[in-house]
Amino acid sequence: MLRLAYLAMLVFVLVTTLPLELYLGVRVWRRLRRLALTVLPVTCVFLAWDLYAVAAGHWDFHPEQTTGLVVGALPLEEVLFFLVVPVAAVMTLEAVRVVRGWPVGDEAGPR
Repeated sequence: MLRLAYLAMLVFVLVTTLPLELYLGVRVWRRLRRLALTVLPVTCVFLAWDLYAVAAGHWDFHPEQTTGLVVGALPLEEVLFFLVVPVAAVMTLEAVRVVRGWPVGDEAGPR
């Protein structure tokens, strides 16, 4: 059961932010280009940092607590973490924006 704990946490994060898309209409998943331009640079930086830390021996991942699937030197769950958590952060920001009525980014009118 420990093998699925990390993955289960990531699924939990996605599932709990899904109502923001469905009920508040934050439209994060409908604007994939915008989401990718926001999430991918952060993901790349943190994956590089993680790869360095693992290679330098600063930390590692217990094989009994991951699925065993790896991407490069990192467990799949760790790679997904750097995608899921920023997406959840964007979803949360967009939910606050929708509730508060704040224009952001490409939706802001001319000044």
